[in-house]
Amino acid sequence: MPKSAKIPAMASENIIEIEDLHFAYGDNPVLRGINLRVPRGKVVAILGVSGAGKSTILKLIGGQLRPQRGKVTVDGKVINELDNDGIYELRREMGMMFQAGGLFSDLSVYDNIAFPMRELTDLPEDLIYRLVLMKLNAVGLRGASRLMPNELSGGMARRVALARAIGLDPTLTMYDEPFAGLDPISLNLIAHLIRTLNDTLGVTSIVVTYDVTESLKVADYAYFIHNGVVVAEGTAKEMRESRDAFVDQFVHARPNGPVAFQHPAEPLRESLRL
Repeated sequence: MPKSAKIPAMASENIIEIEDLHFAYGDNPVLRGINLRVPRGKVVAILGVSGAGKSTILKLIGGQLRPQRGKVTVDGKVINELDNDGIYELRREMGMMFQAGGLFSDLSVYDNIAFPMRELTDLPEDLIYRLVLMKLNAVGLRGASRLMPNELSGGMARRVALARAIGLDPTLTMYDEPFAGLDPISLNLIAHLIRTLNDTLGVTSIVVTYDVTESLKVADYAYFIHNGVVVAEGTAKEMRESRDAFVDQFVHARPNGPVAFQHPAEPLRESLRL
């Protein structure tokens, strides 16, 4: 039975609701009033340039960070109002693929994927064995189960991280830059896997990335983040056809537009003292 069938009748249609979300690292404001919704059973992409605050949003959803203003509601619970036990309980239904992979360097590929299964369940070891190999097979790395993380290429490590994120078929899976560092064949297969898992299991997925081409292939809905706010949103088709200046520049990789290549600075001649 897909997990979506277990949702109580009174549950909100949105598994995540973010309202007027503000967050800053010290004196550097990153989010300046984000509002977005993630419907149950959908794949939602959060897009933006590097440093836009995409990964920060995931950390706020997972309770790693607390907002300075606004609120993050996950499955009907306001994250910033929960204590540590409440956040831990909610995280048991989340899977996370970290941007840097986050593999345990002293554990084999097999044990990295088995780790959450051993920590969060009472499953017998023979069943864990089957589950681990099934997840590794899904990302094409069943034959690498005994390798150590330092024996993996960057792309292989990211595929192992993805296998670990989906190990327990969580209700909500968050992918932080899942397409980075993958060769074209692996990239296409991983994108297809994200979409297939979401539809087969009836779960919800958030894909945070700057890879517009791949994300719009798999996403039901997309948000574009810039300067700490949502500047555009819509279906994949709407985003590809959008005439919004930011979306058009981002989707079509145009050099000129609202997103400047140069960080704000004094004129070059002044810097060179000419």
